[in-house]
Amino acid sequence: MGAALALAHRGLGRVWPNPAVGCVLVAPDGDVVGRGWTQPGGRPHAETEALARAGDAARGATAYVSLEPCSHTGKTGPCADALIRAGITRAVIATEDPDPRVAGQGIEKLRKAGIAVTVGVGRTDAERLNAGFFRRVLDNRPLVMAKFATTLDGKVGTHRGESKWITGEAARGWGHALRATHDALITGASTVRVDNPDLTCRLPGMEACSPVRVVMDSRLNMPLTSRIVATAQDFPTWVVTCEGAPRERRHALSDLGIEVIEVAPDDGGRPEVMATLRELATRGITRAMVEGGPHIMATFMRSGVVDRIAWFRAAGVMGGDGLPAAHGFGVDRLADMPRYVRVRTIPCAPDLLELYERAGKTMPASREG
Repeated sequence: MGAALALAHRGLGRVWPNPAVGCVLVAPDGDVVGRGWTQPGGRPHAETEALARAGDAARGATAYVSLEPCSHTGKTGPCADALIRAGITRAVIATEDPDPRVAGQGIEKLRKAGIAVTVGVGRTDAERLNAGFFRRVLDNRPLVMAKFATTLDGKVGTHRGESKWITGEAARGWGHALRATHDALITGASTVRVDNPDLTCRLPGMEACSPVRVVMDSRLNMPLTSRIVATAQDFPTWVVTCEGAPRERRHALSDLGIEVIEVAPDDGGRPEVMATLRELATRGITRAMVEGGPHIMATFMRSGVVDRIAWFRAAGVMGGDGLPAAHGFGVDRLADMPRYVRVRTIPCAPDLLELYERAGKTMPASREG
């Protein structure tokens, strides 16, 4: 199952709206006869790929699958049926699929065909890996990761706005790798105006793994000369704005290849966070990473939707004159402070990457317990 999960990880950021799944077929003598993982765009599925590689050797094999095989017919046939036709005798499944079109029906179909089924091996790791898919299906929003790059005392730039580069080359490489594992990258219009970023994955050979770029822009004031606009024909780019935004600006952005999405405003007249996330989920996004300045980071933290944090710490101290990682977002008491659990620490000499998950919120609320 560890191998199936490792294969599944290859699909993160590339298979939405589908889950990232891995499958390993093991013959009765213990030889691995087939491996597969969900392909870009969400199909072919992992089981189909593994069976194609195994051929006739799949008969009598055990299938290790990181998520319940699908049982419904979409653009491809059910994977549960494909496994049955191939003649496997046992299936080891990490966790059930929460999609109501599956939700135990794939497991039941395998059992009715006389296949021995074991469920729950590697469940925690499998559900963590596909937490974004679970969020979208159960909570109608993507998993949200906030990415910070700060000094040791939590500053993202000088009081004059200088921020390039707080962290070093190794840390920036890890940041691009994180982008590649997410379906969408969210930022604010002020970040586009001030930093003029590309927001792509620029690791050699991984440019095609760049996520959808999403800019939250209440009045569509993003400069039409920005790099994000200039490259909208090459990398999918969406702008989320408020209802009633200037029509001429909307047409101008659309003509340049940008999809404009209107949502209801929050109390401050900016795109409401949950409405934005629901729109992204409707379009298939399962994993979104937020990158930007103190305002947008505070907006997402205030909304209580940040499931994970990637915190890059540079080995330097800036002091009180520096810009904070997030502006104030309403924490008056310690009890109001969102709490996270550190799950991994990665040296990025001379910097450090710390990965956190929301305490008690690693899975959608409707899945916990």
